[in-house]
Amino acid sequence: MELLTWNIQCGKGVEGRVSLERIAQVVRAMGSPAVLCFQEVARHLPALDGAGADQPAELARLFPQHCPVFGPAQDFGGGPERPRQFGNLLLTTLPVLQVFRHLLPRAAHPGVRHAQRGALEVVLAAPWGPLRVVTTHLEYHSDAHRHVQVGHLRHLQEEVAMHARMEPVPGPAGGIYEARPRPVSTVLCGDFNLGPDDPLHARLCAPLEYEGAAFLDAWALARGAEPHAPTCGIGDREQWPQGPHCRDFCFVTPDLVPRVAAMDVNVETLASDHQPVRLTLRD
Repeated sequence: MELLTWNIQCGKGVEGRVSLERIAQVVRAMGSPAVLCFQEVARHLPALDGAGADQPAELARLFPQHCPVFGPAQDFGGGPERPRQFGNLLLTTLPVLQVFRHLLPRAAHPGVRHAQRGALEVVLAAPWGPLRVVTTHLEYHSDAHRHVQVGHLRHLQEEVAMHARMEPVPGPAGGIYEARPRPVSTVLCGDFNLGPDDPLHARLCAPLEYEGAAFLDAWALARGAEPHAPTCGIGDREQWPQGPHCRDFCFVTPDLVPRVAAMDVNVETLASDHQPVRLTLRD
């Protein structure tokens, strides 16, 4: 089973041209991922894509075999006919069992611009059983924000682990109290706006009270001590004067360690300022 995560910058390539079709072509050339996790997806926001397109709908059209789940972190109104939103999009060929849309906290950090961020959680029926996939995009401008956002992601994981250890109280089938799967087994992916050597990376992977819920860096599991491949700054030196570096990751829970078969980064495409990252899990 392949999962691909990519900050697509609303489809804007390094030369400034916006093309979701090009994004789709790159993805198809990399295989047939069952799960696509895109960050920086806009809906009716011309300031971001120049056209004000409904990008979740456009990407759903480009991947007709995938079920789309959109998690807007920002909603600027506009009504049901033309909602103005920005956030994360997950598309999947696997059955969707549950969806949770989390707003991440915003620390009080005066003098620093920042935006509301979110994490989209989708429980999927993987070939081996229920699997949570969480895709997120942490704040870029504020380390204080990233600090509390990492803490919140860890808190959510601990909460899920606590519920998983409890015997569910069943409710009527089809109702709001029906017991539905929400496993500890998780892939957490996205644009974290921090590097492999950042203390927040270590904090994200630090032990949790429930040992089986901890996050492990899938790159290290698949590639050992090999340095992380760059996921940003390859083609766009205006936004990223520091040059190629890594800020996009996949993390997995310990139960998935035997399933991690491969992880790679497409360092050739210039369809976004970030690079697509692919994680392969054994069925």
